Amino acid sequence: MNGALAGIHLIGGWLPIVVNLAAAGLLIAVVIWLAVPVKPGLRRRGAVSAAVGAAAGAALGWLLCWLLSDQLNLFEVSLTPTSRAWVVAAFAAVGIAVVALVRRGSGRTAGRRIDRPALRRTVASLAAVTAVLAGALGVNADFGQYTTVGSLVDTAIAPPLPTRVLADQLSGAPGAVRTSSHHSAALWRTAADPAAPSHGIVGSVSIPATVSHFPARGAYVYLPPAALVPHPVALPVFIMMSGQPGSPANVISSGQIAAVFDAFARSHGGIAPIVVAPDQLGAPSRNPMCVNGLLGASESYLTVDVPNWIRTHLTVQAAPGAWAIGGFSQGGTCSIQLGAAHPELFSAIVDISGQLAPKNGGVAQTTAIGFGGNSAAYRAALPEAVMTRHAPYRHTVAVFGVGELDSRYGPVAARMTAAAQAAGMVATEAVSPGTGHDWHTVQWVLTHAMTAVYQQLGLVSAS
Repeated sequence: MNGALAGIHLIGGWLPIVVNLAAAGLLIAVVIWLAVPVKPGLRRRGAVSAAVGAAAGAALGWLLCWLLSDQLNLFEVSLTPTSRAWVVAAFAAVGIAVVALVRRGSGRTAGRRIDRPALRRTVASLAAVTAVLAGALGVNADFGQYTTVGSLVDTAIAPPLPTRVLADQLSGAPGAVRTSSHHSAALWRTAADPAAPSHGIVGSVSIPATVSHFPARGAYVYLPPAALVPHPVALPVFIMMSGQPGSPANVISSGQIAAVFDAFARSHGGIAPIVVAPDQLGAPSRNPMCVNGLLGASESYLTVDVPNWIRTHLTVQAAPGAWAIGGFSQGGTCSIQLGAAHPELFSAIVDISGQLAPKNGGVAQTTAIGFGGNSAAYRAALPEAVMTRHAPYRHTVAVFGVGELDSRYGPVAARMTAAAQAAGMVATEAVSPGTGHDWHTVQWVLTHAMTAVYQQLGLVSAS
């Protein structure tokens, strides 16, 4: 895809403004056509027709939201009032446009004939199309999923991580083991380099599935300013995963990773975690559930191949006390699955809007795809069962984030927090005000609810 086209913003920027203005202008033209006919006696009927079309469209939009989201749970999330409002408004506009398409008759404005059927139908069709586009952009802005046109087709959002940067990473800090033991906050302050740049960088990388043979897509790495100097100090690691459907690019663009961790680095001498966004799905429509099943050895990829690549290509801390794993939605479920099952790898877990259990369809299908039909294996893989089996956790912290408007996963976050605390984790629930099951919740949690994680990683001192 052309770089300029791929970079057009779908949230903010000029495109949503143009689409909304076009939709409004075309809809106003259609309403005028319907409400100002030749004969005064028809005026009421035209206006009534427009009102009936709007009401019928709005009712259909509301019904679809209720049916698909609340009854059939097609999206695995509950739509927020904002998303529902966009859908209802779009369907109401389409209802008016449909009335204009099927209605016969001519209209006048100030004695001038304006109703040419072909032109009227063209304008009504354009009004319907732009209304649907405006609604889709509004719902997308509410979820924060696709930030640019390129993200719609999984276009790379960053160039490959520069060879020079990787070479500097491999050089390590002078006189220090590149995968050294856990630092303290005081040592991080000492390690701050005044020559470090003011911003970190994001680059794409390929993490081979040497052991797992999982069909992973490309990954992304965020390196904070402290990692961009010659012979950088070994830093903590934060592995972060997208939801499903999704891709590693969503973690970077929708999660605003660079902005979030650059802000932390600015107040900590350029120090922040190295963030790695690997692919736990294989494709947007696949959900291997972060287990080794029929859809691939996703668990082995994330717990063997990805850590091995990180240790051999980046200057990182070796101890699990300096490693965190997190994710959003399906990625959040993965984070508690893998973080709880592998305390030898991770000591911090950030589960944002995750589920109670890995899920790919119903329980029967999930068991068949992920566990070879073994119901006992499925039950043993549930995060609560994993935590019970590994309890007590003596050096693990967990943050369970959720949006205030997320009625479906709010109770899940509370339940998982309680289960983690019962298993010995230092667990907290973080509720993002005014957000739902969306990337705005992710941004809020990463910005406002990471203190315990930073303390665990040794980046800040315990208060």
